Amino acid sequence: MAFVLSYVLLFIDPPIAALVAWMLSMTSRQAGHFFFEPLGYDHVNQATNDFKEEIKVGYNLRRKVVLLSAWALLPLLIFMNPGFLGLWSEHETFAEFLRAVGYAWLYLGVAALLFRTFHLFILHDVQTGLVWMTKIITDPFHDIYLYHKAPLQLLRGQRFADQGFRSNR
Repeated sequence: MAFVLSYVLLFIDPPIAALVAWMLSMTSRQAGHFFFEPLGYDHVNQATNDFKEEIKVGYNLRRKVVLLSAWALLPLLIFMNPGFLGLWSEHETFAEFLRAVGYAWLYLGVAALLFRTFHLFILHDVQTGLVWMTKIITDPFHDIYLYHKAPLQLLRGQRFADQGFRSNR
């Protein structure tokens, strides 16, 4: 839901939208991957890292580490260098600092999206890049559709929708 809120805020207050997207949505989404995905999934489905890289077009673990490292370092760089190389006005208050971080995170998100899209143009083709970009932009809405029952299922003690996770592979 926070991602949907950030989409709405994007048209009202872009730096606040970026703060919501990165601090709430991205951290909870990545935590979900790390803590709630079945530990035995790869073994049961015989899904090696090479196989997953072949079928997954998006950010692999290495790319996520680079992206999230840049995300984590930006506030420190802005704090240490108010105005951040003249890209925006120097902050004097904590609120101005947060807005500067919000803008930096917004630019980082757009840059990461465009970089990977153009990277996919080169690695695969334009269609693959555009489809991936569309998937990333629409993921929050798709996630609501997929996971809206998850909190209730967790309260009932169900960790997996069907208590199994074998795929067709």
